[in-house]
Amino acid sequence: MKNLAERRDIPVSSGVEVSAQIVPLKRPSPPSSPRAPRWRLYLQRCFRRGIPALLGVILTLVVWQIAALNSKGFPTPWATWQAALVLFADPFYSAGPNDQGIGWNVLASLQRVATGFGLAALVGIPAGFLLGRFAFLANMLNPIISLLRPVSPLAWLPIGLLLFQRAEPASTWTIFICSIWPMILNTAEGVTRIPQDYLNVARVLKLSEWTVMRKILFPAVLPYVLTGVRLSIGIAWLVIVAAEMLTGGVGIGFWIWNEWNNLNVENIIIAIIVIGVVGLLLEQGLMLLAKRFSYQSR
Repeated sequence: MKNLAERRDIPVSSGVEVSAQIVPLKRPSPPSSPRAPRWRLYLQRCFRRGIPALLGVILTLVVWQIAALNSKGFPTPWATWQAALVLFADPFYSAGPNDQGIGWNVLASLQRVATGFGLAALVGIPAGFLLGRFAFLANMLNPIISLLRPVSPLAWLPIGLLLFQRAEPASTWTIFICSIWPMILNTAEGVTRIPQDYLNVARVLKLSEWTVMRKILFPAVLPYVLTGVRLSIGIAWLVIVAAEMLTGGVGIGFWIWNEWNNLNVENIIIAIIVIGVVGLLLEQGLMLLAKRFSYQSR
C-alpha cells in the first residue's frame, strides 16, 4: 500500500515530516460594539426597577379609589393627600400631653422600641451563645423556649401591667419579650454550625472560654446574630402599635386610636403609611449594617 505522500504525489525529503491535518481558517471576529456609558447603564437599571414599582403604585391607587367610591366614609387618595399636607405642615406641635404632632408620637414609639429591643439584645445574644455552646443548657431551656415563643406578644401585656403597675414599662416589657426569641434561636443555631475542628484547635491550645467566645465563636456567628437582630426589630416595631393602643399615652399606636375616636380616617391611613416607611427604614438600615459587618469579618 502506498503511503500518504506517494498517493498525493508529495515529495518527501529526508528528515522532514509531513502532516495531513487540516487546519481550519480563522474567521474574522465581528467588531466589538462600544461600551455604553455608565450613566446610560444607571438609567437602564433605574427603568427596569422603577417602572414595575410605579405600575404597582398606580394599581394600588386605582384599587384604593374604587374602594373609596364603593364604601361610605372611606377617604379617596386625593383627600388623604390633602390631609397629609395639613398633618405634615407642623408634625412636631405640642398642645398638651395628649395632643401632640405625629412626629412626637413616632419618636415616642421609637424610644420604647429602642429600650425594649436593646434589653432583648443584651439578654438574648449572650443567652444564644450559651445555649449553642453548652448542650446541657440547651436541653434544659429549649422546652421552655418552645413553650413561650408561640405566645402572642399582647398576651404578655397584662403580665407587664401587673409587674410594673404602670403602662410605660409594660409596653417596653412587651417589646422585650417578643423580640428576644429570634435573637436567642438564631445565635444558638449559628454556634451549633461552627465546625468542630475550630473548637478542637482551641482545646489543644488551651484557650480560655472567653477567648473562644471572642476570637472564634463571635466572628463565625455574626451573620446569624445580625439575622436575628433584623427579625427582632421588625417584630418589635409591629407589636408596639398594638401595645400603645391598649396602654395609651404618647405613641403612634395611641395616636391612631385617638384619630379613630375622632373619625379622622385620612389620618389613620397616613399613620399606616408612616409606620410602613419607618419599619422599612429600620430593616434596610440593619441589612446595610449586616453587610458591612459581614464584609469586615472576612
